[in-house]
Amino acid sequence: MLKKFFIAMLGSIAGVWIAIAIGFFCIMGLVGALMSSDDQAKPSLEKHTALWLDLNGAMPERYQPADIWQLLRDDTQDGDALIDVLDAVRQAANDSKIEGIYITSLAGKGSGAGLAAREEIISALREFKKSGKWIVAYGDYYGQADYMLAAAAADSLMMNPCGNVDVHGMASRIPLFKELMDKLGVKMTITRVGTFKSAVEPFMGTEISPANRLQTQVMLDSMWNYASSAIARGRRVKAATVNMWADSIISTWTARQTLDASAVTSLAYQRQAEDVLRRMAGIDEDDDIRLITPSEYILTKKAVNSSKKHIAVLVAAGDIVDSGEGGIVAESMVPEILSLAEDDNVGALVLRVNSGGGSAFASEQIWEALEHFKKQGKPFYVSMGDYAASGGYYISCGADKIYADRTTLTGSIGVFGMIPDLSGLVTDKLGIHFSTVSTNPAATIVAPTGPLTPGQLDALQRSVDDIYDLFTSRVAAGRGISQDSVKVIAEGRVWTGGSALGLGLVDKIGGLREAVRDIAKEADIDADRVVYYPEVETNAFTEMLRNARGQVQIGPASVDAGTLRMLRLLDYLRRMNRVQARMAPVEFY
Repeated sequence: MLKKFFIAMLGSIAGVWIAIAIGFFCIMGLVGALMSSDDQAKPSLEKHTALWLDLNGAMPERYQPADIWQLLRDDTQDGDALIDVLDAVRQAANDSKIEGIYITSLAGKGSGAGLAAREEIISALREFKKSGKWIVAYGDYYGQADYMLAAAAADSLMMNPCGNVDVHGMASRIPLFKELMDKLGVKMTITRVGTFKSAVEPFMGTEISPANRLQTQVMLDSMWNYASSAIARGRRVKAATVNMWADSIISTWTARQTLDASAVTSLAYQRQAEDVLRRMAGIDEDDDIRLITPSEYILTKKAVNSSKKHIAVLVAAGDIVDSGEGGIVAESMVPEILSLAEDDNVGALVLRVNSGGGSAFASEQIWEALEHFKKQGKPFYVSMGDYAASGGYYISCGADKIYADRTTLTGSIGVFGMIPDLSGLVTDKLGIHFSTVSTNPAATIVAPTGPLTPGQLDALQRSVDDIYDLFTSRVAAGRGISQDSVKVIAEGRVWTGGSALGLGLVDKIGGLREAVRDIAKEADIDADRVVYYPEVETNAFTEMLRNARGQVQIGPASVDAGTLRMLRLLDYLRRMNRVQARMAPVEFY
């Protein structure tokens, strides 16, 4: 037995050292690949190139490096960042090497961009067309949102002869859990201010409230009006025709019916579409198509020097939280704002907000930091993306000017709190009882094993009321209106940007570029002198991994499939040795 034990132990140790040796050679290979990729760090831009807008994958506000192990395991979905797309389209209009723009919507793929983001892209594409350059789109299958974007801007809209177009209108299906909670024996204690504050309604009943139904219908009607009008304008048909397509379930039509209805301009396989693209780009039919993605194209341009006077665009996207990683994190966002306030090279600030809200405390800290920025005498504007609601509006309301897209969802000026009572489940159904000893009546307020007392509930409601009062006072001061006037349009109601303009919650309909252009005039700074914050930390290693997939060059470098296999071998060894480390004293990463 002892002999078998030593043999097993030595075998395990040997396995670890073999893995280390293999890992060493893999790392050396990676170093070599990194060194050889230096020349590829900046993509080249040739004449007769088309800017390629591939409607595929997530479209975050700004590129953020993925976790290294996610990259190795293909756990992320690549896609150009919205800011890169907008900047690339704007610059390409005056670039003699860019012939036009090629939009693709390929089978099984689709863009994760929100409606307001697409609105900004459509605006940028329409501006691009004023240069006299062409925009061509090809789709194996056009989902509704991607079709809206392509149809609204493309001169030529090609579709696969076996493909289809999906136009069906807009709907909202809200899951309601009250009956399930009753069956489980769970009760939710809810405190809120605002008749329209609907985030708590899934736990209140089996139907949404009339107020919530009203605001949702108004929002959907407004958003669909924009989408259907954009399609109609691009396809040169009436909005009623687009609604007819939706009512007739156009996705079930044959390709020929879709063509005859003028929903597309021609039918072609991808190979044939690429031949059309070659002719339009002035490339011989035997030559490869020259395409460059927005993220690649931006890399060919000289970056703005942050050590000289510039406009800072601070991206605030995601849930608002006090601390942690991801989203709008107050503990890191506040120092960033204060640093921009003290930086003499920052002449103005545009806060790009895309958030449905979050922590009231964190929102207040960010609001105060932005007020400090304003006290330095620098202009401060806000550009709202898909969402700038609740806490997202809280951090926006103090801006000198607020810009929103027509389909931006904003407002939701309200507050709520929820505390579960699990006694029906834990005690009545599971038979678990609690004996409590405490020093004060409120000592058990955070324990979800019993209902709140009337005194505890009153205290929580007072807290929610106080936060609401502070919130509405911030809005009143920022918008220059009375607090009573704010409360009339608040009540937790969500508005589209078009409605918010008429209510005084925003100042102008427009996207990020419009906000930058206008603040540049006020600050007397060139509108092209823009630096995005916070700075994105990347390195050659993670960028190489990001670009390794399928040898499709998406960023500043690419590697071949062999190197990608080697990288995945490293990941395999890392995971295997975590298991093996239970038996051996050495762990290899």
